[in-house]
Amino acid sequence: MKVVAIVGSIRRDSYNLQLAKHVQKRYADQFDVEVLDLAPLPMYNQDIELDPPQEVIDFKAKVKEADAVLWVTPEYNASIPGVLGNAIDWLSRVEKVMIGKPSIIMGSSMGILGSVKAQMHLRDILFAAGLQSPVLGGNEVYVGAVHEKFDTEGHLTDEATIAFLDGVIANFQEWMKRYI
Repeated sequence: MKVVAIVGSIRRDSYNLQLAKHVQKRYADQFDVEVLDLAPLPMYNQDIELDPPQEVIDFKAKVKEADAVLWVTPEYNASIPGVLGNAIDWLSRVEKVMIGKPSIIMGSSMGILGSVKAQMHLRDILFAAGLQSPVLGGNEVYVGAVHEKFDTEGHLTDEATIAFLDGVIANFQEWMKRYI
């Protein structure tokens, strides 16, 4: 199974990027995860959507080719970050590559709620007309106090979080059988 991870932070040492990389490494024998870089994407502009820059073409092609999307989001101002909204805008226009593509959502924050509000917003957005992405329900991953759960090299060290992720990933793989 091919999964693309879209991380809502472009910060080099982002905890959400570290979470995506943990999933990429830990479950490499179960599916292939490619973490996409949102930094090169220009701001969405309807004036160029019919002739987008190569970065947009490449980004949309990778999402289209994937079996599923792993969304990993921080929470900014009780919602998703602008960089993530921008990526979603590109995905939802012209060639709507997300329609019918399964999604799983995760996120982390230094606060106790672990991006719960951002994930609720993201779930609603993914049901919008230009996206219509089925989302794995009942397996929410809210990693709170994330700064206490990764070591200085970016490795997830919290055993309870790792065990919980193992269960969610098993459920995700079972759920994906209906799509691939």
